[in-house]
Amino acid sequence: MKYKINKLSDTPIYLQLYEQIRGDIIEKRIIYGEKLPSKRLVSEELGISVISVEHAYSLLYDEGYINSKERSGYFVAYSETSGFQNPVKLPVLPHRRFEVSHNDFPFSVFAKTMRKVISEYGEGILQKSDNSGCNEFKEAIKDYLMRSRGIEINKDRIVIGSGAEYLYGIIIQMLGRDRIYATENPSYEKIEAVYRANGIKYELLDFGEDGIKSEALVNTNADVLHITPYRSFPSGVTADVSKRYEYLRWAGKNKYIIEEDFESEFSVLSKPAETVFSMSKDDNVIYLNTFSKTISPAVRIGYMVLPQKLVSVFKEKVGFYSCSVPTFEQLVIADFISSGNFERHINRIRRKKRRNIVKN
Repeated sequence: MKYKINKLSDTPIYLQLYEQIRGDIIEKRIIYGEKLPSKRLVSEELGISVISVEHAYSLLYDEGYINSKERSGYFVAYSETSGFQNPVKLPVLPHRRFEVSHNDFPFSVFAKTMRKVISEYGEGILQKSDNSGCNEFKEAIKDYLMRSRGIEINKDRIVIGSGAEYLYGIIIQMLGRDRIYATENPSYEKIEAVYRANGIKYELLDFGEDGIKSEALVNTNADVLHITPYRSFPSGVTADVSKRYEYLRWAGKNKYIIEEDFESEFSVLSKPAETVFSMSKDDNVIYLNTFSKTISPAVRIGYMVLPQKLVSVFKEKVGFYSCSVPTFEQLVIADFISSGNFERHINRIRRKKRRNIVKN
């Protein structure tokens, strides 16, 4: 077997195996319908535990790269060019089934972080930040995205704003009102409301069991597609890897995708599904997320990661806007992330959510 495992690496063994098999599937070295070696065979040939192989296969299954057939094993279920031949359905979870309560959030730790920032920065918390956000905050987000989502970027591509709706408006001004935008139907009602308020043309694309219907994508006149691949509201549908690649094929090199990754941190899967942003090779996906679910709806802080080619466009067209989030709040969230407290909070919620689903 050609796979190599470095047992001294900081990367867990199962992730090393997962990444190598996934690479073979994407690069078509393992083709659609081909059977993967048994877990025991992989274990023996690589000198690793069957549990590690099982974890790797589970991740591939969760993301739709492989399918399982009872008493037959695992088979490649992903084909980039042929759409949905036999897609793996990711679990559809009702949006209201599990809610993060105020009691779930470590407020005492957060309050301690506030005091720490005041003590360390003093009157510096009253200073105006850079128009795209504080460097400390953007650096913390950059490192967090690398650790949690595999998104590797420089901080200059990050723009901070007061929530998703504010950032929608910034994106419209940046890309232009002469474009046609499209979003899922049904979708989060404020997306359509912002588009309507800005007086732009937009289309509603019918939604199916695995994302926007292929026919709707083919027939749309839009050149900007607004998607929520993880648990789209209100359907609760998560797009699998084949559908995500279908979105990218639609965009090609000349269209844009706005990917809203809201709530993905609380995924009950072994690891959050790949982002469309990280899958793109054409530098045309705008990644957007907020802290309204992970911390509190009262925290009106969001951020977007721009394609590299839009960084100069942002500065030229809307870079004159002052950052809409106070410096103090940015520094507090930055410290909360950098200290590890944010990810510990996320992991506690994910464990609780898994237990809640099992009970129900």
